[in-house]
Order: sequence, then C-alpha cells, then structure tokens
Amino acid sequence: MSSYPPESIGRSILIVGASRGLGLAMAAEFVGRGWNVLGTTQGGETGLDALAARHPDSVAIETLDITEANQIAALRDRLADRRFDIVFVNAGTANRLQGETIAEVSTEDFVRVMLVNALGVMRTVEALGELTPAEGMIGVMSSGQGSIANNVNGGHEVYRGSKAALNQYMRSYAARHADGHRAMVLMAPGWIRTELGGPDAPFSVEETMPDIVDVLIAQQRKPGLRYLDRKGQAVPW
Repeated sequence: MSSYPPESIGRSILIVGASRGLGLAMAAEFVGRGWNVLGTTQGGETGLDALAARHPDSVAIETLDITEANQIAALRDRLADRRFDIVFVNAGTANRLQGETIAEVSTEDFVRVMLVNALGVMRTVEALGELTPAEGMIGVMSSGQGSIANNVNGGHEVYRGSKAALNQYMRSYAARHADGHRAMVLMAPGWIRTELGGPDAPFSVEETMPDIVDVLIAQQRKPGLRYLDRKGQAVPW
C-alpha cells in the first residue's frame, strides 16, 4: 500500500482495476490532468507501479481482488475516512472461447465471467460508492455489447450477457438511490486494442482515453444514471 497524497491538493479519483489496459490508461490520463489517483491492483508488479514511481505525489496503490468479498470490505474499512470526487470500477473478463454460445460455455467459465463482470463490480460499487461526496460520481466500465437493443448480430453471448446484467444491476442501484445527487455513468468505451479487446480492435488506448475522461468529467454533478459511449452519446439499453 502506498502513502496517500494530501486530499487538500487537487481532485481525486479511486480507480478499481488500474493495473493495465483501460484502467491504467485512465489513471495516467487523470494524473496528467492534475488529479490525485488511488488505483487498485491484484498485487505484483504492474504498470501502475511504474506510474506511481513517476508521480509519487499523485498516485497511490491498494491491493484488491473484486471476486473476494472480504477484500472489498477490508478496503472499504481502510478508506473509511477518505473521499473521492469519482469512484470508478474498471473490471472485465471474457470466456475463454468467445465464439461459443450460452449453451456451449462451461458452467465454470460462465460463473467466472459473471462473478467478475457483474457480481464483483456491484459488490464494489455498493461498498465503495459511499466514498464519494453527496454530489460525487460513481462510474463503471460497461460495454456497448451490454446493449440489448443494439444486439442484432449476436456473438460474444456470455460477455454480452454479463454486461447486460451489470447494466441492469446498476439500474437497480440507481433506483435505490434515486433521492441522492450522485452522478452515475455506465461507460461503453468501444472496441479498443487491449488484452481484452484484442489486436484487431480499430482504436488504441492512447487515442480513446482522453475522450473517456472528458465524458466522465463532464458528467460530474449531473444526478442520475447514464449509459454513455466515449463521445458522450447515450447508448440504447
């Protein structure tokens, strides 16, 4: 665990899942804009450690596996006295054979994807969302493939289903907190070249992350839940 930057200096974001890919790029983009970042990894040496070494006054690291409920609770206890302008949960995995149908996927692989993409994310939102002030923001990395209305070609059925479930659970969370003032964003970043997105994706992390961060910053202090792409456009549910 790294020491924390002073809360009085600048704005702050907690990014759950910042070891690589979109989460790491988000951490770097926010740091470049003068924010303090607390990012979580599952342990071991990651790209976030290198970012923290370059920006020791702006980046801190905690260890968290969102599939372990006791670890989520322990992090919540450690951060009980902290507040973040934005809490963003970035987590995602896919079944090992993405071309298989829902009938073909193994029970083990289905449970693993749903645990990471839906249950683990929502447990984290429930536990850490209150670390934002009354007019703060809770963000979650969803996917355009979670859109039921836009699913006209099928494919990636297990991943699609997990993200659609995540969207539904966030709708329930927002309904239960409808009397609050927090902004909530389900981000659909698009097909991006990451470990999850693969080498054939048309866009790089470097060219897309500034847009993602722009949208998150623009949505601050706009109460309620929105499902948006990286250009700030609403994605059909």
